[in-house]
Amino acid sequence: MSGYILCQTQKAEIPYYIENISANIYSLEELCYYLYHNLYLVDHTVMNEGLCAWLQEELKLPKLAAKLRAKIGKFVSTEEFLYPVFKEINYLTYEELKALNNRLQKLDAESPAVREKQKGDTLVENGMYVHAIRVYQKLLERDDLQNEREGFRESICHNLGCAYTYLFQMEKALEYFQMAYEENHSRAALKCFLLAYHSIRTPIEYESRAAEMNADKEILEEIKKDLAHFSRKPATHVHNRNIDHMLEKFTREYHRSTGS
Repeated sequence: MSGYILCQTQKAEIPYYIENISANIYSLEELCYYLYHNLYLVDHTVMNEGLCAWLQEELKLPKLAAKLRAKIGKFVSTEEFLYPVFKEINYLTYEELKALNNRLQKLDAESPAVREKQKGDTLVENGMYVHAIRVYQKLLERDDLQNEREGFRESICHNLGCAYTYLFQMEKALEYFQMAYEENHSRAALKCFLLAYHSIRTPIEYESRAAEMNADKEILEEIKKDLAHFSRKPATHVHNRNIDHMLEKFTREYHRSTGS
């Protein structure tokens, strides 16, 4: 799927809104692209009557709409829902179809908890941090996480901390980085927590906290090097005439990432 993809169906006048990533799509090709690259986000927010109505009314694809409509509300697999969409325009090559089959087999073999974490991870990759936070927090409420691999709960807490960092909510980020560390007292979690702690506390507070957590000289030196590396990154100069444009861009990105 590299290069240009020519649309084989008409473009919709009214787009279909993808709730999970707060984005509009206008063609069947765009829908296929979303489905192929976001398997973990294929849920009720996509598989619903609204999509069927959009396919029928906007893209003039009544047969495809009927096929999908017959599957809504039933216990169908992701594969059963996806294939009619892809086959409508032969969107995938043979090799891509094989790769998709492998990915779907892997998905089917995963536990519900792993699939939910992957959903949260995909939302973070799409910049949908608030949605991801909701997924991760609900995941932490599950009582079956002890059945997953060692460090699974730690990774959820870590990713929550990262999501809050992207939203510049550093106190909340610090809270979850600490929870991640308390799970297994891993070296990576300690380093991440101390980096976050350094960013919002005074040097004296940082040194005191590092001592309390028995951070060794090696990890403190690594943190020092990381901080020095970050500080050497050149600042981006912004001309006055571009400020309004940048603010508008940041505002759009903020509303998209928070779903507001």
